[in-house]
Amino acid sequence: MEISKYLSVFAIFVTCLCAISNNGVHASHKVFPELQSLSAVKVRHVHRTCYHFQPPKHWINDPNGPMYYNGIYHFFYQYNPKGAVWGNIVWAHSVSKDLINWVAMEPAIYPSKPFDINGCWSGSATILPGNKPVILYTGIDPQQRQVQNYAVPSNLSDPYLRKWTKPDNNPLVVPDHGINASAFRDPTTAWLGSDGHWRILVGGKRKRRGMAFLYRSRDFVNWVKAKHPLHSSPNTGMWECPDFYPVSVTGKSGLDTSVMGQNVKHVLKVSLDVTRYEYYTVGRYVRNEDRYVPDNTSADGWSGLRYDYGNFYASKTFFDAAKNRRILWGWANESDTRLDDVEKGWAGIQAIPRMVWLDDSGKQLLQWPIKELETLRGKNVRLRNKVLKSGENVEVKGITAAQADVDVTFSLQSLDKAEKFDPTWTDAQEVCSKMGTQVKGRVGPFGLLTLASKKLEEYTPVFFRIFKAPNKHVVLMCSDARSSSLEGGLYKPPFAGFVDVDLSDKKLSLRSLIDHSVVESFGAGGKTCITSRVYPTLAVYEGAHLLAFNNGTETVTVENLNAWSMKKPVEMN
Repeated sequence: MEISKYLSVFAIFVTCLCAISNNGVHASHKVFPELQSLSAVKVRHVHRTCYHFQPPKHWINDPNGPMYYNGIYHFFYQYNPKGAVWGNIVWAHSVSKDLINWVAMEPAIYPSKPFDINGCWSGSATILPGNKPVILYTGIDPQQRQVQNYAVPSNLSDPYLRKWTKPDNNPLVVPDHGINASAFRDPTTAWLGSDGHWRILVGGKRKRRGMAFLYRSRDFVNWVKAKHPLHSSPNTGMWECPDFYPVSVTGKSGLDTSVMGQNVKHVLKVSLDVTRYEYYTVGRYVRNEDRYVPDNTSADGWSGLRYDYGNFYASKTFFDAAKNRRILWGWANESDTRLDDVEKGWAGIQAIPRMVWLDDSGKQLLQWPIKELETLRGKNVRLRNKVLKSGENVEVKGITAAQADVDVTFSLQSLDKAEKFDPTWTDAQEVCSKMGTQVKGRVGPFGLLTLASKKLEEYTPVFFRIFKAPNKHVVLMCSDARSSSLEGGLYKPPFAGFVDVDLSDKKLSLRSLIDHSVVESFGAGGKTCITSRVYPTLAVYEGAHLLAFNNGTETVTVENLNAWSMKKPVEMN
């Protein structure tokens, strides 16, 4: 197709973009040249997931450019078609009508031009006026600089948008001499301001300060860097995969990325290359200054709010116009070794897509698995009003415990005897590491033992502990992988986060999605979320069990528990 027709209202030719030297350029990804092109001869299935998104074999990482277009959901992701470790990266492409059942297309973008010959890294999709999608992505050029490029569908009449064209007027954005060319990547979905200018963010850093560089364009082709970044924060390191979007203060409905108004706040999310965690803030977008000002309700740094306090990274949201909601995708990497990945022939999954919206308090986001996931629910078992005294547990029988969706509400007899909270406990993960399931408390630990072997040699507990502070109760939520496997050499951390929840009704809810090597949990209706990757040796297939437990001195009641065996989607990659 003729690109000028595609971008009918946009100029095709850009002015010459100045180049800079590549002093100090280096790759941030760990490269294993001896492993990255070892194609999987056999695929080991024992820990492969059933209903989480993953291709049949090889490596995947960042979700890229998700969008809803003409009745079809499009999902792109970083993929190595040649091996099970990072390298040879292309933009793999899958399509779906429900975000659950997926069909693989051919890769949409792969290194082929000078502006991306050394890599096609992460980016986003924007729907331009006239219902025309465009992808912005980071390419690695011959000087190993990270530059921002665009691609458009080759044939808009193809409902699956199988082919994409990378015009020769790329790159659109190059790092100027004030930017580290090896730390300049992952353009966001663009938003259109009332002044008629499009805006995007590109992640970067200046020394140890994380940066969200802002660029403006009237025609989506000629981009100019703003004098100031939209936002930055000291001592956070490189900001990867930034995401910036509006949220409504009046309900769950999602908003198109360009929406602004009185009843709108904004969210800025960044992925921290140093810690491999993400954090977000809720705040105010000052339009006339192109500045983002976080609210003072949470930290603007490493100790700030996270989408997920576990194995969850490089996330990306999009506005789902079909159902008027904002959907979040996130990558869950493996927790075994590179050689393990090569041996099993695959690495990486995508977390279940989540709907995100602003909590009534306005202080944080809520997240919940998309409703469509429930179409995979099979056999159901229930527990009602099961009292668990100190040291007791009850097994949830009758479902496939290795492949399940469990939703439970616990009621608490009394909070009066809760342990005193030490105000120096600012790191939830450290508290969890000291107070695991075997450390008897007062109100807790109580929760679920997932992927448990028959004699509890292996189990992955997801649980709560409640403490008493001077003016409130403090709730700790943990997903502790330390007892998850008898196999050595694995990364088995105790992930944890605090839960900002009102306990006036003495109830706490927990939902866990269990899928062979992943336990994805949502506490208190999605206020705190934790994803753990685990590799049991005994608790696999029929050897996996699910239990509710209480190891606190205070009685806990399983007021209502629903658990479902989960079916495999009809079509998966």
